Amino acid sequence: MNTSFGNLTGKKIFITGGSRGIGAAIVQKCAELGATVAFTYSSQQAAAENILKNLPGSGHTIHQLNISNSENVDQVFDDVIKAHTEIFGVVNNAGITKDQLLLRMKNEDFQSVIDANLTGTFYVTKNFAKHMLKNRKGSFVNISSVIGAMGNAGQSNYAASKAGIEGFTRSVALELSSRNIRANVIAPGYIKSDMTNALSADQLKKLSDKIPIGKAGEAEDIANAVVFLLSDAASYITGQTLHINGGLYLS
Repeated sequence: MNTSFGNLTGKKIFITGGSRGIGAAIVQKCAELGATVAFTYSSQQAAAENILKNLPGSGHTIHQLNISNSENVDQVFDDVIKAHTEIFGVVNNAGITKDQLLLRMKNEDFQSVIDANLTGTFYVTKNFAKHMLKNRKGSFVNISSVIGAMGNAGQSNYAASKAGIEGFTRSVALELSSRNIRANVIAPGYIKSDMTNALSADQLKKLSDKIPIGKAGEAEDIANAVVFLLSDAASYITGQTLHINGGLYLS
């Protein structure tokens, strides 16, 4: 067994929300390290197809997914297994935000964030856990957020969904560990994205001043941690949350 850091040769990995940002970086890194990937997009088909055609290796697939819809998740699961036969690793990355102060937040905006971020993670995990139990091996990596641990004004729905993912993952780890199936969480801090790129120089400085390392992270920082937790090098790690935030959570 090759347990070198991040080696994914021969492994088949399913990744939700892989058409941009952190998800796209995870897709790219998994393929670079030898995995065959199946990844989803919600609406950005052109972006997903562009990523697909430039991935190293072969056999990769893309799938449109409304992660809040259980029937759609079931169908995509069936399609992925039909295309790839076996999936070893699952990365639950897809999610949304609908920020607003508590007293102004619409009920449906609270619920839609919970449905996409937390309930969607449940739908995906339940489907693939059944598959992994038959194979007696597998690894789940769920993407949370530093906001799930710290909270943030105007993000009560998002914070609740991400904190829920952490508790959910620990329970999954306890239930499935006896079958050689691991489940862990990565909680990113502020990561460079389309959102941070749109900030002014003053806004970026205020953001950086909150972070002990003094800058926002890169999507690749998260991807590097994901491939480690998927790999055999992390075979004795389960039920853990890895915070990647430049020290923000220490502040």
